[in-house]
Amino acid sequence: MEEEKTAVIVVNWNAGKNLVRCLHSLAKQTHPPHRTILVDNASTDSSLDGIAELFPTVEILLQTENKGFAEGNNIAVQHAKDCEWIAFLNPDAFAEPDWLEQLFVAVKSQPEYSFFGSRMEKDSQPEILDGTGDCYHVSGLAWRRDHGEEAIKTQRATSEIFAPCAASAMIRRKDFLDLGGFDRRFFCYFEDVDLAFRLRLRGGRCLFVNSAKVRHVGSGTTEGNSSFSVYHGNRNLVWCYIKNMPGHLFWIYLPQHLLANIAGLVWYSLRGQSAAIFKAKWDAFKGIPRAWRERKDIQAHSNIRPSDLRRVLLKGIFLPYSKNKRRAG
Repeated sequence: MEEEKTAVIVVNWNAGKNLVRCLHSLAKQTHPPHRTILVDNASTDSSLDGIAELFPTVEILLQTENKGFAEGNNIAVQHAKDCEWIAFLNPDAFAEPDWLEQLFVAVKSQPEYSFFGSRMEKDSQPEILDGTGDCYHVSGLAWRRDHGEEAIKTQRATSEIFAPCAASAMIRRKDFLDLGGFDRRFFCYFEDVDLAFRLRLRGGRCLFVNSAKVRHVGSGTTEGNSSFSVYHGNRNLVWCYIKNMPGHLFWIYLPQHLLANIAGLVWYSLRGQSAAIFKAKWDAFKGIPRAWRERKDIQAHSNIRPSDLRRVLLKGIFLPYSKNKRRAG
């Protein structure tokens, strides 16, 4: 059916051998994608070697510089003009054969949702969850729900989540474009939470689909606790809050947002990453005027009541710092 034409987008940067395995998993889908688009962000490793020969139907968009996960996906979405749906898959994520099929089962059975996420298991330890969607706290902090939890002890039904992790997610192309796509200034980290927040402000909802499974290496192209990830994650969370937190909620939770930023400065400094965290917050501060201008446009197009948004936000001043935060939501 025309409405089921889907482009699966993989943004690659030095993913090594994981890329071949990722593309093999897409070639085995029971619901084959109409197009598979590979954006290569000027990789310097051998990850592209032999890809064109092994996967002749994969469309490869070569970039002359690393434009980041956010802009790489934006480029591919623009390219997929004949597709109704866009699915995102990290190059170090390997979809089960019925991954795309299960996402479309959810689309048909629960049409009130606009953005769909997957169940991610650790590739090296499939008995351990890598995540079941992204949570958002009123302070502006976000995290992957159930990350590191034992799968057998963590039963999650298909249900609403604040945001799907873009390592394996699906959205209507029209919705993505209407929202302006991922914020390219984010480069990577928090771009999926930011997009989902903007979608919610327009009345959209996000669904975690437990039966749509992928195995995820995690930090396959960037180190999870590197200065790179500390910088981008902690800079972007500030911009995400400023742009999106609506109305009076912005002012009510601003003290918690400031506390979270101060806690981040202390925590990462104690871990020996003071340069990365202070640069993140300084650059976030310098970007506030632009984020505020974007906020005005985003809030002008909002059609959700702050009270309805508050329903899906996590609360509790100490929750982000507790041992139970992974299971919250």
